[in-house]
Amino acid sequence: MKFSILIFAILGIISCNSSKNMLPDDSDKPMTENPTDNSNQLTYLALGDSYTIGEGVSDAGRYPSQLIAKLNTDTDKEWAAPKVIARTGWTVDELEKGIKAENIEGNTYDLVTLSIGVNNQYRGLPIDKFEEEFEVMLLKAISFAGVNAKHVVVLSIPDWGVTPFATKSGRDQSKIAQEIDAYNSIKAEICDKNGVTYIDITEQYRALGRQEEMLAADGLHPSEKMYSLWTEKLVEHIVSIY
Repeated sequence: MKFSILIFAILGIISCNSSKNMLPDDSDKPMTENPTDNSNQLTYLALGDSYTIGEGVSDAGRYPSQLIAKLNTDTDKEWAAPKVIARTGWTVDELEKGIKAENIEGNTYDLVTLSIGVNNQYRGLPIDKFEEEFEVMLLKAISFAGVNAKHVVVLSIPDWGVTPFATKSGRDQSKIAQEIDAYNSIKAEICDKNGVTYIDITEQYRALGRQEEMLAADGLHPSEKMYSLWTEKLVEHIVSIY
């Protein structure tokens, strides 16, 4: 099903931010990290944008790192450090370019997570283009999981419209919510079509995303505490398949 979306102006962007990115790229934060080479360990590939790389939090605080730490502590499986391919501001096509730059085609991982789409919405890009690009990206994620759709997890897009950043910059919160719902509907539909687990974190973010302790210092991105809630949802699913 195709959706339409109005292009909306990007105003009041954080200082030093470009018109394309939710926040400026942090050149000191690596785009990727590689797991330790240990054939006895399960492997994890995390694909995404600022929500995956953990803009504004420590490497240990972002959800891919929290996830592996919790799995290694609470289960009898041994997981290697995550391979992360993500950057603040990335859209689906930019994630595609990032994957190509990493030259991981043909690699297989025991778990793949995908969190992408917020910057397509933020920039006001055509939602029908997102629909096409997201399904291609999802199929790529499935291929990285050894063509096992059960080992792929997609996270919904958080509603950044509830954050202090959106409020202070005068954003139309209702419009943002409607657009994010449309994007998430597409993601959920494509995941269902391809047998991939889709985890909704949006409603939880709407309930808690105004709270200072749930946000990084920029008032926009999640804090370590918010990521821990996402981690709990991921762990609950992953222990059911391993």
